[in-house]
Amino acid sequence: MRLNLSPIAILVLCALALPIASGSAPVLHIFGNANLDAAVDQSDIAFLNAIIEGKEKSTELADANFDGLVDSKDISQVEQIISGTEKNLTILDGNNLPITIKKPVERIVVEYLDNADLMQILKKTDKVVGVDLAVANSPAEFPKLSKQTSVGAMHKEPDYEKVLSLNPDILLVFSNVTEEKKKNLPGVSVLFAGLYYPDLLNPDTSAFTDAVRKLGYVLDARQDAEEYIQWHIASLNKLKDTTATIPESEKPTVLVAAYPDADEKTIFTFAKIDTLSSMVELAGGKTVAANLPEFMKSAYRIEVDPEWVLQEDPDYIVLLVVATTYSGLVLDPPSGYDADNATGMKQALNAFMNRPEYANLTAVRNGHVYIVSGNMRNDACKGLIGAAYLAKIFHPDQMQTDPEDLHQEYLQRFLGLDYNLDQHGVFIYPPLIEGQDKLEGLPDSYYEMVAKNISARA
Repeated sequence: MRLNLSPIAILVLCALALPIASGSAPVLHIFGNANLDAAVDQSDIAFLNAIIEGKEKSTELADANFDGLVDSKDISQVEQIISGTEKNLTILDGNNLPITIKKPVERIVVEYLDNADLMQILKKTDKVVGVDLAVANSPAEFPKLSKQTSVGAMHKEPDYEKVLSLNPDILLVFSNVTEEKKKNLPGVSVLFAGLYYPDLLNPDTSAFTDAVRKLGYVLDARQDAEEYIQWHIASLNKLKDTTATIPESEKPTVLVAAYPDADEKTIFTFAKIDTLSSMVELAGGKTVAANLPEFMKSAYRIEVDPEWVLQEDPDYIVLLVVATTYSGLVLDPPSGYDADNATGMKQALNAFMNRPEYANLTAVRNGHVYIVSGNMRNDACKGLIGAAYLAKIFHPDQMQTDPEDLHQEYLQRFLGLDYNLDQHGVFIYPPLIEGQDKLEGLPDSYYEMVAKNISARA
C-alpha cells in the first residue's frame, strides 16, 4: 500500500508539528521519524511497515524521503539514516518548515555564538570554512573558528558574495528570518535550527534540544549531540528542582533589561519567549515584565519608560550587555571570554546607579543591580550558566549548584577550551564573593576592588 501525499498536504502536516507542549514527550523533527519519538531507529521501520499495511495511520514525519508517498522507499531511507549513509536528509527547521540537506555536509558557514559553540560541542570545527563577525572577534571562545574567513556582520549587512565564494554546503543562521538569505544563496542550505528557543523550564521538549539533536543527525555527530543534551537537561533540572522548593513569597521581583544608552530614557525589557525571562524564573525570581500585556507575545523586546520601572520598583535589576564591535569601536562595556578587564563593567554599573530617575528604586538603594554578559544568553549554554549565577545571587543559602564549577565544566568538557575562569573572563558585575580572594563571574584578581566597592556601599 502506498499513501499519496500532495505537497500541500505535506506542508499542512508540517505546520502541525509546532514546538512540543510542556509535559509531552520529545519529538525529533526529522522525516523518517515515523513513530514521532526522539530518534530515527528500527522502531520507525516497524511503524512504516504497519502504515504501509494499513495497520497504523500515517504521521507527519513518515515520508522519510519527502517525495509525497509513504512506501518501501521510505523504509530504505530510514535504513540509510540509521547507518549514516543517506544522501539527503529532510528535517523541520526552527520555523517548522521542511528543508532538505545534501549529505554529507563538508563545508559550513556559521553565524553567531550558539551555532559556533555547537561546532565545538559536535567536534565539527574542521568542517567550518567561514564565520560571522561575532565569532571572528572572539578568539578566546573560538580559538580555531575565529581564524576562519570572516563573512562580516551577517545579521546586519550580509556579504552574500563572500559567503558564496567559500562554496558552503550549509549556512547555520542565528535569526529565524531566513527568506532573504535563501534567495541570495542559491545552492546553499540555509538552516535556522531553532537554537534560539531553549525553554529552560521544559528542556526535554524545547526547540533548542530538538535543534541540537537534529544537528547531530545533519552533521553525523549524534553521540556528541546526545551527550551534550543529557548534560544540559540534567543541569537545568537540578537547578529547577532546587528553586521549585522556594515559596513564592520569597522569590524576588526582577527587572531584566538591555543596558540602556547613557542618554536614553527608554528601557527595553524582555518577553516570555526570550532566554533572559526563563533565566530569571529558573533562578527563583519573578520578572516584573510578566505584568505587561506584550509579555506573552512573540516579540522579544518590550519598550517601557522610567515611570513604569518606578511603579514596579523591582527587588533586583539585571542588565544585559553584548560587547559588539563595529569599525573598531566597542559599543558596550567589554565582557565575555575575551575580556579580562572589569573596569568597563564597573563604570557601566556606576553610571546606571547614578541616574537620578532611578535613585529611589529598591534595587538601586540596596545595591541589587547586576550587569550580565551576553554570553550568558547567546551561546550554546543558552541561559543555563547565567541562571546558575542569578540563583546564587537571589537565593545563596539554597543553591547546591556552584555556577563557576558548572561554567568550567561546560568550557572544558564540551567546548574543549583550556580556559581558567579564576584568571579570565568578565561575565557578571558585581561578581559573587566565594571567600577570601575568590570571585565567581570575574577573575579573582579583582577581589580587592570588589570588596572595597561593596564596603563603600554598605
